[in-house]
Amino acid sequence: MAIKVFSALGHPLRRQVMTLLRKGPMTSGDLAEAFDASWPTVSRHLNVLKDADLITAERKGTSILYRANTSVLEDAAAALLALTGRDNGDDDEMKEAAE
Repeated sequence: MAIKVFSALGHPLRRQVMTLLRKGPMTSGDLAEAFDASWPTVSRHLNVLKDADLITAERKGTSILYRANTSVLEDAAAALLALTGRDNGDDDEMKEAAE
């Protein structure tokens, strides 16, 4: 899962989508208007984010409402912090356990 998440976040437009969705749910039309890209291009990016479970989509009549999946973002952030050694202090506990 982590590979899909980090790969999905590798593109600037997808990061911008995530930034917009952090503020709240948006329809597919609102998202398409926010970018200087064709609707098929935006749609492909949305599908990548959905495939990585970073966003959810819910049909509302003729529109689709997208939301950020914050739990996946939190897991990704925790994984990055763990790589830097700045996680929840588990390193000290692991060192003590090893001694």
